[in-house]
Amino acid sequence: MATEELKPLPLVRWETPELTGTLPVHLCSESDGPRNTRRKLTAGILLTALAISLLGMMLASAGIGQMQLTPSEVFASVMHRLGLEWGTLPAQQHAESALWAIRFPRVVMAITIGAALACSGVLMQGVFGNPLAEPGVVGVSSGAAAFACIVIVFGLNFFGTWTVAFGAFVGGLVATALVYATARSGGRTEVVTLVLTGVAINAVGGAVIALMTFLGDSSSREEIIFWQLGSLNGTRWDNVWVAGPITVVGIGIAFFFTRKLDLLALGERPARHLGVDVEKLRRQVIVLVAILTSAAVAFAGIIGFVGLVVPHILRMALGPGHRVLLPASALGGALLLLIADTAARTMVPNADLPIGMLTALVGGPFFFWLIRRTRKGAGGWS
Repeated sequence: MATEELKPLPLVRWETPELTGTLPVHLCSESDGPRNTRRKLTAGILLTALAISLLGMMLASAGIGQMQLTPSEVFASVMHRLGLEWGTLPAQQHAESALWAIRFPRVVMAITIGAALACSGVLMQGVFGNPLAEPGVVGVSSGAAAFACIVIVFGLNFFGTWTVAFGAFVGGLVATALVYATARSGGRTEVVTLVLTGVAINAVGGAVIALMTFLGDSSSREEIIFWQLGSLNGTRWDNVWVAGPITVVGIGIAFFFTRKLDLLALGERPARHLGVDVEKLRRQVIVLVAILTSAAVAFAGIIGFVGLVVPHILRMALGPGHRVLLPASALGGALLLLIADTAARTMVPNADLPIGMLTALVGGPFFFWLIRRTRKGAGGWS
């Protein structure tokens, strides 16, 4: 009985100053096959839809609250600030000041932190080759939380009102450096050792947080607990001017890693053969993730599942190419966190729910359902 001849996967030749070799056709933008054309069309539609949805949610979120404003009034306020006389300004007294001093900073911070966490998740999943990887794997969040709790309990004030944020930022970087230094041996970094060390750092960080909660007074305990659960309450433009540039620059740098992450998806040995310095790439990505996550945790506390769920969902829709997956995740993470924050401050009258609790309560069951539904396709990884 004759057997059908198997056709090899088509390869495309490319050359860059750093890399020369061949790639599978599904990772090459130069390919113009029908499958690649469909992916480009899907990516374009999805990116456009995410951008429009994010813009609409920004206008809606800024108008929701004790002082209700329509999206058209919010849009008119923005246009007037830009010097364009479009639309009718809000008629309520103090509406303009409330918009620009309280609501807009919170909206922009939600977008900033959501984008930072989602992009960190994309980078972690790409560098580990694991759909369950997220920033917490290397102990960034736990380290940041532990240092912040120490600052809160001992009343440190060497940077004034910025001391807690600065402590959290430094804590995330220190935890990441410790994990990486422990996992590195003989000029190489073992991924399994890195993950296990991250688990240990998370345990130590949790123990430090518990100890600080025990040692602190009642006000410190309340601040620690609320900070651990994540919140954007009290966000001001000063916070945005710090976290925003860090996030924008970090995501911009991440785009330089997209091609190499695509090559790493083929496996470490093929990636090295194609000219990728895997150790250097892994080191750079981990440092970048630490910076992005630390900046997010420093101003909003621990917010889970954004860096896990958003890249996972978008990978199923767009495929494994990081050049499209990264901007889509930034938009998706920003949209998700903005929706979650809007719900957190409006679900209960005169109360502000912890946003980290809300994302975990909604994201956990949804992610479980998603895994069960797509496990035959490995959740977009096969």
